Amino acid sequence: MKNQLNDKEQVENNPKSHEGYDISRRNFIVTSAVAAVGAGAAGLLGPFSAQAAETNATKILGQGPYPTEGMAVYSATEPLKPLKFERRALGPKDVAIKLHYCGICHSDIHHGHEDWRKETFPLVPGHELAGVVAAIGSSVSKFKVGDRVGVGCMVNSCHHCSMCDMGMEQYCENGAVFTYGSKDRDGTMTQGGYSTFNVVDEDFIIRVPDSVDLADAGPMMCAGITVYSPFRRWSIGPGKKVGVVGLGGLGHMAVKIATAMGAEVTVITTSPNKVADARKFGAIEVIVNPDSADLSKYKRSLDFIIDTAPYKHKLDKLFTLLKQEATFCMVGVGKVSEPYEIGPFALLASRNSYAGSQIGGIRETQELIDFCALHKIRPEIIKISMSEISDAWDKVVEKKARYRYVIEMKA
Repeated sequence: MKNQLNDKEQVENNPKSHEGYDISRRNFIVTSAVAAVGAGAAGLLGPFSAQAAETNATKILGQGPYPTEGMAVYSATEPLKPLKFERRALGPKDVAIKLHYCGICHSDIHHGHEDWRKETFPLVPGHELAGVVAAIGSSVSKFKVGDRVGVGCMVNSCHHCSMCDMGMEQYCENGAVFTYGSKDRDGTMTQGGYSTFNVVDEDFIIRVPDSVDLADAGPMMCAGITVYSPFRRWSIGPGKKVGVVGLGGLGHMAVKIATAMGAEVTVITTSPNKVADARKFGAIEVIVNPDSADLSKYKRSLDFIIDTAPYKHKLDKLFTLLKQEATFCMVGVGKVSEPYEIGPFALLASRNSYAGSQIGGIRETQELIDFCALHKIRPEIIKISMSEISDAWDKVVEKKARYRYVIEMKA
């Protein structure tokens, strides 16, 4: 099948790959494909010519540095403004990428508004990058000019700790380097994908299958992997009943992915106008406004809950939906000044677990985008220009996004 990964090629191109992991990965994708027939995975994919991508690739002479234009946050209280800066010259393992698209994540807004920490300004957000390889370093072996690629939330790590060795660079014991607002190994601050160009270590680049539209690829690198990773960790699949709290950028991907894995999905949302969408994406049940609704009819009905909501909300009531010894996993994060509260009996009553999860490693992110290609899963996106970013941020905060804004970089 065209969309399936060539396992031999993937192993050869990934020196960190482990045979056991690849066998498990292949079996999982094939098994879930069978489950999806009954589950009715949603989504459409547009064809994209690899030859056209290479033809359209930016022809760059030399090894940089590369002039770049972006949209930056200059303070937590100002709208984004243009910024001209340079991407570094190519190192031996670096890949220069002409960016075509970048998704807008609620995390970008939290960083820009300093909801999580003090930031170093100016800050170019964006960790859902998709584009075409324009130049490669002398030792790059995984990519060539014209390849369609993506970059998610990380651009570097120590490469040698136990977490990195296991393909979980997001938990690097010496600190992962994130795509923006993070100090890289050379001491410079990273700048993200609200820009026309980037230079990234080849080990942190994802190959985009030909069947996935580049405009759809970016949100998979963050929204998709953020929900996929815990689903894999807690073995979501046929026979499992999964609750998804929140139906935004992460939540709508969670519904589609869990459905494709063969699970039965219940969406828990505060937005009555999203009920029809939740069912269209694959949910079999939708619960509106959990803070005031009577949830007794759903008591002890779910095997797993993933909470994608990016703002503070009541949790105790949601724990009553979990079966005995089930897990509630938090992936959405609100303001750190408004911490969540959990009563002790929410956990004790049925020996439930409260967990968290942070994106996924590079191998797992590649697995996720291949899974989406195989199951014809795509995010619901609205394309915007650079000049519309501040307005899009306002709409995300107001819960008006349906469901991911994607910035289109104009040549």
